[in-house]
Amino acid sequence: MRLVSGIKSFLVLAIIAAMTAIVLVGLNIPKSDYSIPRAYEGIRYGIDISGGVSAVLTAPDGIVPTDDELDTVKGIIDTRLEGKQIYDKTVTVDKVNKRVLVEIPYKKGSEYGNPYDTIADIGATAMMSFREVDEDKFDPETGAYEMTDRIVLQGKDIVDAVAETNPETQLANVRLIFSDEGAKKFEEATERLVGQKIAIYLDDQMISAPIVNEKISGKDRAVITLGTSSQEESIIQAKELAAIIRSGALPFKLEAKDVNHISPIIGENALNISIYAGAVAILLVWLFMFLYYRVPGLVADITLLGQIAAIILVLVLSGMSLTLPGIAGLILTVGMSVDANVIIFERIKEEIRSGKTVNAAVDLGFKRAITAILDGNLTTLITAGVLYYFGTGAVRSFAITLGLGIIVNFITAIFATKIVLTALSEIRVLRKPWLFGAKGGTANV
Repeated sequence: MRLVSGIKSFLVLAIIAAMTAIVLVGLNIPKSDYSIPRAYEGIRYGIDISGGVSAVLTAPDGIVPTDDELDTVKGIIDTRLEGKQIYDKTVTVDKVNKRVLVEIPYKKGSEYGNPYDTIADIGATAMMSFREVDEDKFDPETGAYEMTDRIVLQGKDIVDAVAETNPETQLANVRLIFSDEGAKKFEEATERLVGQKIAIYLDDQMISAPIVNEKISGKDRAVITLGTSSQEESIIQAKELAAIIRSGALPFKLEAKDVNHISPIIGENALNISIYAGAVAILLVWLFMFLYYRVPGLVADITLLGQIAAIILVLVLSGMSLTLPGIAGLILTVGMSVDANVIIFERIKEEIRSGKTVNAAVDLGFKRAITAILDGNLTTLITAGVLYYFGTGAVRSFAITLGLGIIVNFITAIFATKIVLTALSEIRVLRKPWLFGAKGGTANV
């Protein structure tokens, strides 16, 4: 039993150490294109911290959009940006001048660079079509076939798009889910065009032109393979393409005009101050927990570090824009994590004072505290869900970091802390009540 507990404890500590190292210095896998930047450089910050881009999006000359079409454009742009985890945004419709006004944070890596790079992907009409091709109408410069009017199926026949990884090549692709009618059209076309190519277009740009080897039946058998050899690049492209397809097709192509930089509302200095204040607060919490609860406090300090590292890694990997309210949500979850640990440790102290051995006290302490912790976390999680559903912009950023922190907090407080603390309580020299912040009881040594 002691060996099993020791192995579990070692694995928990190793995972926490690995996550912390990735947050601080990043991750580069030798002989691989996959990498994770260090947290400070990898997080996409909101407009209030790093500034952003404002743009006026209009229809092409000769097209006068209706009010309903403008509302549709706004909804699709909102969906696309939220699909990229960008919640610090403003999208408004100017129905008098027939245009859409957009403010979004900088695309990561484009700060103070070309603002068009940040808004380039939100204006794609995303009209997907599968078409037969003329083999003799091929452009060797672009590597694309000329579009024909022989359409196999269109975007309306696609109900979903999912980014996934090919286990053989380790490259990402996009799997399309057809409607019942779309599946029938695709099955008929692939049966008729065996040995020929079907080109896939997004708007007027060809994505790929695979050869049909056999009749393809079913709703989820169509896969778009992206033309890239980099695993990391293919994953990014596949996720973006899937999000654009899922969000639907715009009724017309958008043209970006009056694109301008937005200066940060508060600025990077505020971010540095927030990080500094958060670090000082966490250090004080760590010191208090260690001095007051001793061994359990030290364990709580370590798992709290793992909780913070896990949340930051999710922010880096998801690409979600982090605002100052989002940072406030992150800090709030730290307080809730400490609260959960205090409830557990006080229960352990009560069990020790009642005469239980340290081993038994640890086990009973977690069992009898879990209900209170679950209630507190669940009510806060519901609040975060309501804020996310009804909120917009920075409010959603706060709700996501708060909700994410609550989930990670429950995992660390109930599972990670218990695993490590149980392993330590089985060490004979540590089975002393005062090492668990209690006086009296049975040392069981």
